[in-house]
Amino acid sequence: MKTVILCGGLGTRLSEETVIRPKPLVTVGGHPILWHILNSYGNFGFNEFVLALGYKGEAIKKYFLNYYSLDSDLRIDLRTGAVEHLRECPRDWQLDLIDTGDQSMTGGRLHRLEALLQPQGTFMLTYGDGVGDVDIAKLLSFHRCHGKLATVTAVRPPARFGGMVFDGDRVAEFLEKPQTGEGWINGGFFVFEPQIFDYLDGDSTVLEGAPLENLARDGQLMAYKHEGFWQCMDTVRDRQLLESLWAGGAAPWKTWK
Repeated sequence: MKTVILCGGLGTRLSEETVIRPKPLVTVGGHPILWHILNSYGNFGFNEFVLALGYKGEAIKKYFLNYYSLDSDLRIDLRTGAVEHLRECPRDWQLDLIDTGDQSMTGGRLHRLEALLQPQGTFMLTYGDGVGDVDIAKLLSFHRCHGKLATVTAVRPPARFGGMVFDGDRVAEFLEKPQTGEGWINGGFFVFEPQIFDYLDGDSTVLEGAPLENLARDGQLMAYKHEGFWQCMDTVRDRQLLESLWAGGAAPWKTWK
């Protein structure tokens, strides 16, 4: 099963870092936050990824083109230029790095991936700037049990994101960035059926706007309520929080070895 990671945004609220690199490559503990997200899925055996690139996407391509060498010990013969890797890379990720446009919105990036994802059936999607200790296996099991088109992971946040109104576990209404409600917000970690593409229309589509609102209206959006750790990296303060947790050996999202 493929997991889409949205990696194309401008990251303007973290401009101190994103002026020179895309937000998914901003580091926490010496590794890009994207690396942390990939490990979170890989820990549950989900190793096929589609990276939806945009702003400074070439930097993400270069990172992974060099990943094997940078993560390995090397023997280099300077006479011949031969390079030997002295240990295997412990990650068995397979990545499709797809340019989805510099200006595309979140739903637009997903829309551009329709030809790649549609034949695959169920797929997952998350943002390239948020980590959590979400149990991906339980999330997928929840999605398969309810039989609807979409599952969003609901988290308890800092209070500045979109919220949801529930009817049991069904999302009755999706509200972008309200200041009231039950205190649950969109934390990413989605699971979608291919029919999601019927709700998307072009590069300007904002996934968190009409598509999720209409899925909720149609009774096709369910919420997996995650009571554990979740944190996005929108600002320098967010990054400092994640850095401090990692440095202190108390990073709740590190569920892999």
